[in-house]
Amino acid sequence: MDAQALQTDEAAASFDLQAFTDDYLVPWGTNIGFALLILISGIILSKWFVKLVCRGMRRAKIDDMLVDFVTSLLKWALYFVFIIAALNRLGVPTTSFIAVLGAAGLAIGLALKDSLQNFAAGVMLIIFRPFKTGDFIQAGGAEGVVENVHIFSTTMRTPDNREIILPNGDIFGGKIVNNNARGTRRIDLVIGVGYDDDLRKAKQVLEGVLALEERLLKDPEPLIAVGELGASSVDILVRPWVKTTDYFATKCALTENIKLALDDAGISIPFPQMDLHLNQDAPGLSDALKMG
Repeated sequence: MDAQALQTDEAAASFDLQAFTDDYLVPWGTNIGFALLILISGIILSKWFVKLVCRGMRRAKIDDMLVDFVTSLLKWALYFVFIIAALNRLGVPTTSFIAVLGAAGLAIGLALKDSLQNFAAGVMLIIFRPFKTGDFIQAGGAEGVVENVHIFSTTMRTPDNREIILPNGDIFGGKIVNNNARGTRRIDLVIGVGYDDDLRKAKQVLEGVLALEERLLKDPEPLIAVGELGASSVDILVRPWVKTTDYFATKCALTENIKLALDDAGISIPFPQMDLHLNQDAPGLSDALKMG
């Protein structure tokens, strides 16, 4: 009797092991193996595809920062797709998982609204390139030379060597003035001369100063013309053209040379003034002057 019971127990144990192997071990092992295969193959394919895209973008001479951003985003997006595929092979309810991630992403997006705005602005700046590194710009209430354009912010260097870090949202959402976008630039000077001075002589002096400045361009031709009859002076517009790189130095030199040339020619540069005429016949005015 005991021998028969022992044989029955051994047969039951052998049956249970076989059932466990067939029902759990083999299916789970197969799923895990396929999931690992999907994950490893996905990583390899993702890296290959990202390198292919990167090579194509660099051949198209796209900005390196945009290349790095796009390839990094593409890499993680592909990783996410293959991870979801591997989890789905394991039987994990990926639909619920994606829904949870979507809700979490929405909450994070609302919490980081300003950061995402700067992120989007940084992408637009990199794509449309209203300026590049080394340009002198006015944007976001500041001005300086652009040193770096990052995804969230832009670093600028002021003329007095200070560093300014501006959020990209402030730059892209406002007016951008790029002083280096064109190869040439016009110098705008307003020279005021007195009403009693010889206007023709003053213009001849200005023409002589411009003729001596070698950095000025012949085309377009410089303009010297009366712009306005001001309250205390006749305002002459002086508008020559220079290369953008020579703008500041040439403007300073012209301003100094014009002042010296007008002084040598005896032509005055008047300052704002007011002539006050008193009517001594006004009631009480003569008594007030005597008391003063």
